[in-house]
Amino acid sequence: MAARNGFCKKSYIVAVDVGTTTIKCHVYDKEANVRGSCSRKVCPLYPKPGYVEIDPEEVWLSFVAVVKGAVQDAGLQMKQIQALGISTQRGTFTTWDKNTGVPFHNFISWQDLRGVELVASWNASFTMKVIHGVSKILHLVTRQKLFQAASIMVFSPQHVTFRLAWVLQNCPEVQKAVINGTCCFGTIDTWLLNRLTKGAAHLTDYSNASATGVFDTYQMCWSGLLCSLVSLPLSIFPTVENTGFFFGRTDEIIFGVPVPIMSLMADQQAAMFGECCFDIGDVKITMGTGTFMDINTGNEPHTSFTGLYPIVGWKIGSDVTYLAEGNAADTGTAIQWAQELELFSEVSKTAEMANALEDSDGVCFVPSFSGLQAPLNDPAACAAFMGLKPSTTKSHLLRAILESVAFRNKQLYDIMMRETRVPITKIRADGGVCSNNFIMQLTADLLGRKIDRPNHFDMSSLGAAFVAGLGSGFWKSPEELKKLRSTERVFLPSTLSHCHATSLHSWEKALRRSMHWYSHA
Repeated sequence: MAARNGFCKKSYIVAVDVGTTTIKCHVYDKEANVRGSCSRKVCPLYPKPGYVEIDPEEVWLSFVAVVKGAVQDAGLQMKQIQALGISTQRGTFTTWDKNTGVPFHNFISWQDLRGVELVASWNASFTMKVIHGVSKILHLVTRQKLFQAASIMVFSPQHVTFRLAWVLQNCPEVQKAVINGTCCFGTIDTWLLNRLTKGAAHLTDYSNASATGVFDTYQMCWSGLLCSLVSLPLSIFPTVENTGFFFGRTDEIIFGVPVPIMSLMADQQAAMFGECCFDIGDVKITMGTGTFMDINTGNEPHTSFTGLYPIVGWKIGSDVTYLAEGNAADTGTAIQWAQELELFSEVSKTAEMANALEDSDGVCFVPSFSGLQAPLNDPAACAAFMGLKPSTTKSHLLRAILESVAFRNKQLYDIMMRETRVPITKIRADGGVCSNNFIMQLTADLLGRKIDRPNHFDMSSLGAAFVAGLGSGFWKSPEELKKLRSTERVFLPSTLSHCHATSLHSWEKALRRSMHWYSHA
């Protein structure tokens, strides 16, 4: 009986990761072991071509369900949960009525393309050309952060800016609420927090805010310049707080007891924290639906002119950690597509199939279903196979797809090294695709660096848990967290790395040929 009572006195951290395809919850103990888990699929809606939405009510019900399910799976009671951490997909947002909490529309996903025409129009506008020209000159002369921020202002469809502008132009209810001062804007983290606290909080953290494209990472505030340019009212944006801030307690009715909410975090920054990439030069490669490569640049944001973007990693206390990030949109997407084409039956066998071949028989795959991101930045590029022959087999096609993931990793790594000039200290990988040994080994060969793969792939959830645990006293310091992270395997660059040069060169050639496809169709 005494042992049982002692067990009940133990406390745990719960973290939820609201991803693009899944909502997952894990319960962590003091050793950062997962004691219980629960997940639910995210069901995107496609009301029109290019429109991607998510039902807020479905997100809410799934969120509550996975928390309860994970705690139950762990054999615990909610009163044993010391703190809750939340990690969310970035750039997905809604607007709602401040008085009722009712959303005016579905979540508009980061994958949504309804702002593309506005983006193209603005990027090509005379105003933007003037801003870029003047800001680059002033930055060189004065080194002022304001001009740094303006000089990298190149809009992409993934930025919230123009999707939100579209909402304000096309939704009369939102327009009326803005005039009445009752309109609230928020990404998923902000909306969930508002719902969890029964409307008491309209907050976000610096990591989520910086990933919207509306936030000035140099001035550490919502961009008045940008909002004035595209007529976004600053009044609708949430207050930005530290990543490890006490955001309030969940309403007692939801879980039976009030649970302290001790972290809000954007998923890629959370993954970086979960990987314990706390030092300048630490690199994290997340290979999930897309690939996101981040490098810790310390307490200074990085200015890029080729597509890397500066974001706030986290702000804890007075310390701010910045990251430079590059991404490739179609990683897991390409592999899933290959499975749907029946190029393979089991994902676990793909590395073995690729390794059974000497090469891809000259076949190259361009993974650009969503265009090409940094450093080429061409939204009109098409996905393509090139170099097909009568001798090409399904296995060759599959190997070409897997190679393309590693080749994009190499491309992102090279631009990161060239631009940031920050010496690399270590590289860690996570996300579902990092379980593929072929991709991991080829990436290590191409980068010429060892890559560490953890035991636990859900780094976004772990990062949110770590921050919540530090804020609640569950864990004491980042040094303690480093000791808790465990490695499953380290991939070392092989002596055969020079053999990949020809394949990489052919792939780069294919990449260039796929560009500007839709603009000339």
